[in-house]
Parts: sequence; structure tokens; C-alpha cells
Amino acid sequence: MNFAVGESSVYLHKLTERIRASRDLEIVVAPSAIALQPLSLQIDRKKLRLAAQTANPHDFGAYTGEVSFAQLRGLVDYCIIGHSERRQLFHESDKQVRLAVAAALRNNITPILCIGETSTERTFGETSDVVRDQLLGGLSEVSAEDINKVIIAYEPIWAISSTTDAHIATPDEVAEIVTFIRRTLTDTYSSSIAEAIPILYGGSVKPTNAGAYLTVPGVNGLLIGGASLIADQFIDIIDTAKKVIS
Repeated sequence: MNFAVGESSVYLHKLTERIRASRDLEIVVAPSAIALQPLSLQIDRKKLRLAAQTANPHDFGAYTGEVSFAQLRGLVDYCIIGHSERRQLFHESDKQVRLAVAAALRNNITPILCIGETSTERTFGETSDVVRDQLLGGLSEVSAEDINKVIIAYEPIWAISSTTDAHIATPDEVAEIVTFIRRTLTDTYSSSIAEAIPILYGGSVKPTNAGAYLTVPGVNGLLIGGASLIADQFIDIIDTAKKVIS
């Protein structure tokens, strides 16, 4: 919940001026809902794509204050679903998350399904159970034909800088869980599906550590938090990603 509409427009303009289109790199920005419509008219889709931060799984109805995936259709290419703040602060249930994933696909929007454990769950050795339950629960209403349209984002809550007990995840820690996610996908679907699904990492990503996370085997991109609010830092991370690709 940052930037007024005008500030979002200025930010997008700055990004557009300073980055070049790349065939091998997709850059997505996720502004507040109120800015999505005007930015959809401004954005250069050769360079950038838009994502919503959340949406309601019902296509329409008496849900005052909510925005549906049906209303976002044509405005955004992606939607972040099950972000840790949505799960923790707004008590979004596993049922809401899986319905949202299905609604996104129904409306031709690519879901970015966020999964990750808390510090307490990690301390008590529950990481695998939590990650597996959130992963398979979020995908439980996705058909075999649509599973390759989903993106997974692993964001360990204990590594998010805004949490009180955060510490930075090491590349080895990230690699362990990403490997587990792909193994779970292999066991549930197939190895070809598991390898094809993009997995992002999110958790205190900064220009200084982005390269290390991007070189973790099985990590295909980043879900960036606070650093994305500072255009110069976001551009530095984009430049790092281009170097890793090349």
C-alpha cells in the first residue's frame, strides 16, 4: 500500500525510460489496485507487465470494496495470490487461496502463488509440511491442462525484512526448499511439469544479494518487496538479472 496514482505513474515512467526490452527477462510491477487502470494505459508492454496484488475469487456479486479477477481481466497479466501479508494480516484461508488461483486462470490471468513458513514453523521443523500443504492446497482446483500456467513464489516469512525476527535466508537454505517444491510437484504431477513451472524467491531481496539468489538451481526469478519501491534499487536488480541470464 504505497504510492498515490500520480506517484505510481512517475515511478513507471522512470522505469520505462531506463530499462530496455529483453526477450529473456520479464519485468512485472504490482501497484495498488487504484493505480492499475491508469497504468494499464501508460505501460509499455514490450518492457513491462502489470500484476495485481490480490483479488476476490468471485467474478461478481455483493462483496463491497472488493475487486474481482473478472474486473482485472485485460488490465493485468498476473496476480499475486496468497502473499504472506494477505494470509497473516487479513486471515486469507487456504480455501480462499485455491479459489483465487482457479479464478485467475478462469480469467486468463497468471497466478503467482505465494507459499512459505513462519519462524515458529521453521523452528519446530514444520517447514516441509507447511510448504507442501500450501503448494498442493493452492493448486488443488487447477486442471492438468492449466498447471503449466501457474507461477510459484517461495517467500519464507522469517526472511521478510518487515517481520520482527527476520534474518536473511542463505542461498543454500533457499535451494533446499526450492528442490523440495520441485520434488513435490514431480511426485504429484510429473518431472516435466515440475521443471517447467517457474519458481520465484522472495524474502529481503536487495541489489546486493539478488545475483546470489538468481544463481540458485531451480530459481527462475524474484518476488521483490521493499527494494522495488526504490526505482534505482529495482533497476540494479534488473541489471543483475540480465547479467545472470547472459
